Amino acid sequence: MASDAAAGTTLEVLRRLESGPRGLTDAEAAARLVTSGENTLPERRTPSWPRRCVRALRDPFTAVLLCLGLVSAAVASWGTAVVILALVAVSCVLRASGEHRADRSMAALRELVAGTATVLRRDDAHEPPRAREVPVGELVPGDVLRLGPGDLIPADVRLLRAQGLTVRQGALTGESAPVGKEAAEVPAGPGPGNGAGGDAPNTPWPGAASADGGFGAEPGALSAGDGPGAGSGATSARGGFGAGRDGVSGGGGPGVGSGAASAGGGFGNELGFAAAGGRAGSVPTASVAGEVPGAAGGTAFGAPHLCFQGSAVASGTATAVVIATGDATRFAAAHRTPDTPREGGAFDRSVHGISWVLIRFMLLTPPLVLMANAALRGRGLETLPFAVAVAVGLTPEMLPVIVTTCLARGATLLARTHGVIVKRLPALHDLGAVDVLCVDKTGTLTQDRPVVERSLDPDGRDDPEVLRWAAVGAWWTLQLAELPAPDALDEALLEAAGPVGEEYDGMDAVPFDPVRRISTAVVRGSLGRHTVVVTGAAEAVLERCATAPGAHDRLLALAAREADAGLRVLAVATVDRPAGAGAPADARGLAFQGLVTFRDALAPTAAEALRVLADRGVTVKVLTGDHPATAARACRELGLDAGEVRTAAHPGDAGAVGAATVVARCTPEDKARVVAALRAAGHTVGFLGDGVNDVAALRAADVGLAPRSAVGVARESADVVLAEKDLTAIGHVVTAGRHASGNIASYLRVTLSSNLGNVVAMLAAGLLLPFLPMLPAQVLAQNLCFDAAQLAYAHDSPGAAALRGPAVLRPRSFLRFVTAFGLLNAVADLATFAILALALNGPDAVDDEAVFHSAWFTENLLTQALVMLLLRTGRRREGSRVPGPVGLAAAGLAAVGLLLPPSPLGGALGMTVLPAAYYLLPGVVLGLYALALTAARARLRRRQP
Repeated sequence: MASDAAAGTTLEVLRRLESGPRGLTDAEAAARLVTSGENTLPERRTPSWPRRCVRALRDPFTAVLLCLGLVSAAVASWGTAVVILALVAVSCVLRASGEHRADRSMAALRELVAGTATVLRRDDAHEPPRAREVPVGELVPGDVLRLGPGDLIPADVRLLRAQGLTVRQGALTGESAPVGKEAAEVPAGPGPGNGAGGDAPNTPWPGAASADGGFGAEPGALSAGDGPGAGSGATSARGGFGAGRDGVSGGGGPGVGSGAASAGGGFGNELGFAAAGGRAGSVPTASVAGEVPGAAGGTAFGAPHLCFQGSAVASGTATAVVIATGDATRFAAAHRTPDTPREGGAFDRSVHGISWVLIRFMLLTPPLVLMANAALRGRGLETLPFAVAVAVGLTPEMLPVIVTTCLARGATLLARTHGVIVKRLPALHDLGAVDVLCVDKTGTLTQDRPVVERSLDPDGRDDPEVLRWAAVGAWWTLQLAELPAPDALDEALLEAAGPVGEEYDGMDAVPFDPVRRISTAVVRGSLGRHTVVVTGAAEAVLERCATAPGAHDRLLALAAREADAGLRVLAVATVDRPAGAGAPADARGLAFQGLVTFRDALAPTAAEALRVLADRGVTVKVLTGDHPATAARACRELGLDAGEVRTAAHPGDAGAVGAATVVARCTPEDKARVVAALRAAGHTVGFLGDGVNDVAALRAADVGLAPRSAVGVARESADVVLAEKDLTAIGHVVTAGRHASGNIASYLRVTLSSNLGNVVAMLAAGLLLPFLPMLPAQVLAQNLCFDAAQLAYAHDSPGAAALRGPAVLRPRSFLRFVTAFGLLNAVADLATFAILALALNGPDAVDDEAVFHSAWFTENLLTQALVMLLLRTGRRREGSRVPGPVGLAAAGLAAVGLLLPPSPLGGALGMTVLPAAYYLLPGVVLGLYALALTAARARLRRRQP
């Protein structure tokens, strides 16, 4: 790993890599490229078409259909076998083609990730190095890079020199704030002073100790087991160097403090104030007893001298040596997802539950039919084709096709209208069933930038003059800096203050750096005088101020109060002094002007999206690595009730933490643990993530979502890839999932209740009649007509009730519905049978097999058309006089039922023309059946919550 290759001092690392500050020669780089390979992530192998089709056969219904098709072929029922096997093939091809399209879209996204890096290379060992741009894939260990603002870090590197360097590594750790980095000298192993509060060897500051490897800090930093520090610095024993000038700690949380060290809970300092939840002050968080949020995968991400592939330079410049490329980087290690199979989602669980109940019915049906006919009618194996036809009649043959068509149609519409890639088709159904959505704060509820909240004078009153001086300092720091690179706070100050700064003449500036934790600007004042403007962390600014007795503690308490409210805090001080009185960095005796506070800018669509999700029955939970107060404030401003904010401190608390709306200080393992606890509690959970630290939670959720801007490993682990990291987009995807799920549920309700009624009626008729109630070819033709009509469900529009709540197929309630309406259907069929047998021409009427078959065929298709209309969830579009697709399909099915028996094809199937009188009394039965269906459906809706 990179941290192992970087162990030791800078000189030791360069010797180990056989490199130097001048970089490699072209020949050395070419030879190392052959040895180490290209600096690319391991490619994911996409399955072949045959493998995709075979994988589709693992669906329970598809497997059952395949078995029934083979059994039909075994009993020489070739028509049934051909139709069933064709349906299986169509389902497999549809699912495989949908997944193939998603893989092509993902491959196109991967192609967009490319670039170059600035490298020092030499033509030969005697030539001076020249900076040149080389493709990222050609970087090798030992290359010397130059980094500047906005650069993506293309490999794991060890810093050789750095000036004001801050790095955004949120994709790796989840930290929302840039992290300070510096070219610190670190020993190869623990020294005598490490972890015990003594001097750490090879560090520039005495008294700087580390509990986990010996990273240096400022004077007064605490180590494991220490009490309050004697200075104003802090070090991170478990990763998480925040170094923010605005009081943002390594985990992205705001605060103020001095000599702060966290032992897994709160923090202490020599001034006597503390805060719960592990919040440090305007100094890097020093967590000495547990994992710092964001320090995923160990302590290396918090090392000040290391930068990792997948992060980006926020400000400052640096020169670094490459220590790991390709598969050897930490980013590549996170990219290697575990080989353990992923647990099935809500769709798999619900379909499997219903499937196994139906499988039991289908396995019992043929033996029962054979035994009953043998016992009561003396028939033998000649009834086997009929028994198989009855089992096929109970099977929803079109389910794989309907499911795949509904999901594929929804995925295609999402891709065309919202740029969403659905990688796994069942994930769209899972999204329709989601009742808990877990998201991060930054980039979802808030934008990744601060905005000015207030500017306060030393007494805590609003004072715009404080904001003006802070903006003047930001303006001239940008104008006079060697490499102007505004950070987020500078941009927020200038945006809030408007056009300021140009009324002065700028003389000098020292930009912010993570060690001093202040920035300084000097402007021309009155004749022969200069005004020094200093902004930065509250304790760093106050120690340079001339304050009255007791004022220092009071002002720190004011800053702490604002931090506790979830705000970032920037202190502002000025001093008027003679020109040439000294270096700007040495300014002392400052007059404290006040504080500027910042809050996270809210995402413009977040409030409305949260309201829509709440109306859809989706509970949003915020899992963030930020400070609890910051997360709670953002939720309150968006109208989301944060309730009791919890911190993910201990593994055993996962259940209690999962019940909270906001869980702060989350490590990657915490996020996955909370998601697993929610699933164990019976929820269907969606998770939105975009970083390496989100991969475990993405895989633990029922459905994982990632934006296109996410790191590659997060996109690969997600089931759905969004165009933007936006809750509005999730609302669209959830609606599409419920749309598809509502149509699938309608199909299942209609098909299974109708099929169950027909099977019960057929079994009864087969025992009571001297002949088979319907020939196998007629059963097949009836099933084909019904199945073809039900393809319309893929294009139906579900009613509003289907979109209001999670679409969950609960096997028990679903089977109760099917049983009740199936028995009602069987009563209608048996009533028709009784009319045909007794009411028209007396008891001998049943001797005419062709008339009976034709009448029952017609009645069955008419009852199925009624069921299609009355048990569906969809409705005709408001204001439209044209029937919807299901209405047209039902009308077509009824027409086939009336017209097929007298046609030549009906004669080939063993049916005949019915006398006109045969349509009258079955018509009365159908009318009564429609009234009973309507009444039963209304009663069921009243009983549902």
